[in-house]
Amino acid sequence: MGWIEFALAMALFMASHRIPSALGVKDILIQKLGARGYTTVFSITSTFLLLWVIWAAGRAPVVPLWDQTQTARWAVNLVMPVVIALTTFGVAAPNPFAFEGRAAGFDPDHPGIAGVTRQPLLWALALWSGVHLWANGDLAHVILFGTFAVFSGIGMKLVERRRARLMGQDWSALTAHTGLVPFSALITGKWQPKGLPSLPRLAIAVIAWAGIFYLHEGVIGVIPNP
Repeated sequence: MGWIEFALAMALFMASHRIPSALGVKDILIQKLGARGYTTVFSITSTFLLLWVIWAAGRAPVVPLWDQTQTARWAVNLVMPVVIALTTFGVAAPNPFAFEGRAAGFDPDHPGIAGVTRQPLLWALALWSGVHLWANGDLAHVILFGTFAVFSGIGMKLVERRRARLMGQDWSALTAHTGLVPFSALITGKWQPKGLPSLPRLAIAVIAWAGIFYLHEGVIGVIPNP
C-alpha cells in the first residue's frame, strides 16, 4: 500500500500543475475567483498535495541506494535559506517572466528579483529538490526529489519559451538587465541592484525559515539539524 499511496500522491500533484492549464480550467477559475483568488487557492492546494507526497514517500518501503552523509545534511541547511529567500521575494513580485510573478509594476531598468533570476520559484524548487536528493538516498525519495528536479528544469525551459513568444520583439528590451541563472546578470554587469531589498519580504523569509526549521521534525518526521 505504501507504493500505491506514493504513486497516487505523485500523480495528483503533477496533474494539478498540468491539467488546469491544458483543459482551460485555470482560465475559468480565474474568471470566477480573480487572479489573486486563484493564486491563493492553487497555492494552498499545491502545499497540501506536496506535503502528502512527502509523507507518502516517508511511508513507502525503504530501498536504500546510498547512505546519508554529514556533508549532505550541512548542504541542506545552507541551501534552504536561499530557497526560502527566492520563494519569498519571487511570489507576486513584479516579474512578467515567471508564472508566480506579475506584470504590473515591472521596470526593465530596475528589474528587482528578475535581476537575480527570471525564474526564482523554479530555481527554488530545483535547489530544494537537488539538495534533498543528495541527502535522501532511498528509492522513494530519489524518485520524489529527482522528479521535482527534472520538473523544475523542464519548467524553466517551457516558461522562458512561452514568455519569449508572447512578448515577441519586446523580449530583448525587457530582459536586458535580467538573467536566467541566478546572479548571472550581476556577474556579467547587466544588472546592478539599487537600494535595499524589501524589508517586509525579508522579514517573511526569516520567519518562514525559522518556522520550517522548527516544524520540520513534527510535520515531516525528520530532524533538520546537520
